[in-house]
Parts: sequence; structure tokens; C-alpha cells
Amino acid sequence: MLSEEEKRELLAEIGQHEHRKAACLEALKVVQKHQGWVSDEGIKDIAPLLGMTSDELDAVATFYPFIFRRPVGRHVIYICDTVSCWIMGYETMLAHLTKRLGITMGQTTPDGRFTLLPVSCIGACDHAPAMMIDQELHGDLTQDKIDSILDQYI
Repeated sequence: MLSEEEKRELLAEIGQHEHRKAACLEALKVVQKHQGWVSDEGIKDIAPLLGMTSDELDAVATFYPFIFRRPVGRHVIYICDTVSCWIMGYETMLAHLTKRLGITMGQTTPDGRFTLLPVSCIGACDHAPAMMIDQELHGDLTQDKIDSILDQYI
């Protein structure tokens, strides 16, 4: 169930668009901001406000990699898995991250601090390999640099 604050923010966002459906991604972001992820119930609550079916809205939510359809850790680590990052050491960086965090791709650490997810291109090919933690981009990764970055979040 959406809170009153969420409903107000959703309606304000929807009101900024000529067509309600155009606000679907922003509406999903509003719910995620408040709840940490977008549940099936959240989809069902948002869809009618947008003039969409739950299935239509779910298709948007599952397509967009920055909308979480299940709970995630406090910090989400996206590691770029496109060709530039592969060539520049993605596999070594991924192996280091999984060893350091004790999780594999798609998992969350037992303490709920980190979730590790793949992302197809974060636009940092000139600084490959690259990752993002939350919304902060980190490029030219090495194992030592990853350790230093992670230490900032612990």
C-alpha cells in the first residue's frame, strides 16, 4: 500500500506529463525511493494511476536495470559487463568483488550492506573496467582500487 507521501509525489510527477503513461519510470522511482524496491503490490498500486495494466508497468520495471523488483542491499554495486570492460579486466574485477564480498552476481551480503548486479554499459568505456556504487561511477578499476572504494562504504 502506498503511503500518503508516495501518493502525493506520484500525482505530482504524473501531473508533469501530458500523457500519464509517460510518467511510469519516474513513478517507479518514487516508490523505490520510499520502499527500497518495487513490490508486486507497488506495481498494482501505481498502474491504475498511470492508466496502465500491472503487466504493462511490470514490463517497464523489469526492463530497466535500475528499478529493483526484489529487496536489495543498502548499497548496490553495478559492474559493467560490456565488451570494453571485458577486454580491460572485468573477469578479474568480478572475481575480486565476489571474493571480497562473499557473494555472487545477483546476491546481497548477509549483513544487507551490498548487492552485486551486472549492468550493460554505464558509459565509461574510456575508463574500463568500471562499476557504479549507488549513483557514483568508478573507473580504471584495479583490485586495490576496489578495496579502497569498498572501505568507504563499510
